[in-house]
Amino acid sequence: MMERLEAVYFDLDGTLIDTAPDFYTVLNTLLKKHGRPEVTYSAVRANVSNGARALTELGFGVGPDDASFAPLLDELLNAYEQHLAVDTVLFPGLAEVLDWLDAQQLSWGIVTNKPARFTGPVLEGLHLHQRVGPVICPDHVKQRKPDPEGLLIAARDDSVNPANCLYVGDHLRDIQAGQNAGMETAVAAFGYIDADDDPRGWQADYYLEQGSDLLPLLQKLYEKTPH
Repeated sequence: MMERLEAVYFDLDGTLIDTAPDFYTVLNTLLKKHGRPEVTYSAVRANVSNGARALTELGFGVGPDDASFAPLLDELLNAYEQHLAVDTVLFPGLAEVLDWLDAQQLSWGIVTNKPARFTGPVLEGLHLHQRVGPVICPDHVKQRKPDPEGLLIAARDDSVNPANCLYVGDHLRDIQAGQNAGMETAVAAFGYIDADDDPRGWQADYYLEQGSDLLPLLQKLYEKTPH
């Protein structure tokens, strides 16, 4: 049980920020270049949480074992690197959450499977890089989520007790990582939830229908905190 709220950590794509519009533009521009049919925005949105590999598979219909896969993946990543934070935005309600956390001087950070090559520039593009606390990417860990390593590193960097932290994510692996780290967890149901997923069955501590649901939750948790 959380004794007092000490820090809040977020997954990135599909939780804190909506990157689907930029991935949609980049992927379809690349598909047009290769004479391939466009993919729908809803299809891109459903695959963003699984990364560029899933988007390459979606757009080109080839798997990792295909000889063309690696060059196409590299091409997509290079194109995305040139189109970071163009149409990417914070999800509705999250700007107010970050403002509130800053006002309470509560640390907030990011633990993501998005490589640092893209995470840093996106945060700079959204003017979040000078506000955010720990930012843990796959480059910084030996084991990706659902392993708790990244979350435990973030808590260590903040000198906080993991049991007094909340991790917010839009994928089962996020909730599992939070649970494995001994943190409380919240499902961002407004994020990139696959149509076949059942986020209510992930056994998170909290369920957020929309981004604006997070602020009252944090305020409630904070009221329990001696300060």
